Amino acid sequence: MRFRPNCTGRGAAELERVIAAGGVVLFPSDTVYGLACAPDDAVAIQRLYALKGRSAGKASAVMFFDLATAFDALPELGEKTRAAIARLLPGGVTVLVPNPERRYPLACGDDPSTLGVRVVDVPALTGASVAVLQSSANVSGGREARRLDEVPKALRQGVDLVIGGGELPGTSSTVVDLRGYEQDGSWSIVRDGAVAELVVSAALNGQYHFDPATYETMMRAELPDYEVLQNELIAACDGLKVKRILELGTGTGVTAGRLLERFGDATLVGVDESPAMLAAARGVLPAERVELRVARLQDPLPDGGFDLVATALAVHHLDGFEKADLFSRVRHTLGRKGRFVMADVIVPEQPGNVVTPLTEGYDKPSLVAAQLHWLGEAGFSFASVRWQRRDLAVIVASRGR
Repeated sequence: MRFRPNCTGRGAAELERVIAAGGVVLFPSDTVYGLACAPDDAVAIQRLYALKGRSAGKASAVMFFDLATAFDALPELGEKTRAAIARLLPGGVTVLVPNPERRYPLACGDDPSTLGVRVVDVPALTGASVAVLQSSANVSGGREARRLDEVPKALRQGVDLVIGGGELPGTSSTVVDLRGYEQDGSWSIVRDGAVAELVVSAALNGQYHFDPATYETMMRAELPDYEVLQNELIAACDGLKVKRILELGTGTGVTAGRLLERFGDATLVGVDESPAMLAAARGVLPAERVELRVARLQDPLPDGGFDLVATALAVHHLDGFEKADLFSRVRHTLGRKGRFVMADVIVPEQPGNVVTPLTEGYDKPSLVAAQLHWLGEAGFSFASVRWQRRDLAVIVASRGR
């Protein structure tokens, strides 16, 4: 069958039509742009691999566009493994699972006993019920594409359908080996990626796992000044004309909701590494004013021009080098008169002022002086402490005065 090259479209129906006809699709996932074809079509798979210059012996994940479809396609998955997958997916994770029925053998490469599985939540493909073999839209070994224009021209011209999805987070999925999980609860990270190991551990071991339903109550219990901190963050935005907001660590949407209320004409891009938390945020924030992305703070930030970058109780999970790097990237994503407002846990000068419960290895607060120094090194023209009480502080930095 012949196809029109560079046929640009959107939607699940177009994807399913082209996949069923033996075509190859360039599409947006929840991490990077990818190539997809039918997982049982040897000719289509050979063509996809040829576009990438990829060895036929290498395995590729099978992707589903909702969790129920994945579970229906893999009925032999054990109860514990299903529960683990449901805690990780949809999201920026690829799971390796046992494949006793040798399903999707053309996707398994040289090891038919193992299957890689992805489940994504992609607005442009909502409702797609087809399974696809997928691989990143790059030349094998090359850089993953965040935007369509970063996909090599030969790949864009060589596929049968191009589905745009705007700018994506840009970090490939974390690969988690669950092949031993059913028997003894064991798991391992095969490849670092979009979802941090601590988040995977939270889902699989119960550590550092925030329940969206109880998160707000927990924060208020552990931080008596939580409400004051939120109020001071909003007050630190006074004097700004704000149309575009970037929020880092959106969580369940509490701070985002306050920012949108304060700036009634603004839109907000929210970033968080937890799909579950963002799902809760979607339930309370106005969809027409908000775009929520699953990404880590260490990942590339959305394209710039923001009037305000705000964050509450998220940056303290980064170590010093990561904070300094984030501050530099924040400055570059701000508009010329933009402002960065950070409300967070800090290391107080007096040890007696440490009152916030911390988890070793997960919470990594820093001294205020160190953070002001890193902000200065990042190129902010002015940085100061707006408010501080015990081990909480609101720090404000301006790109231009």
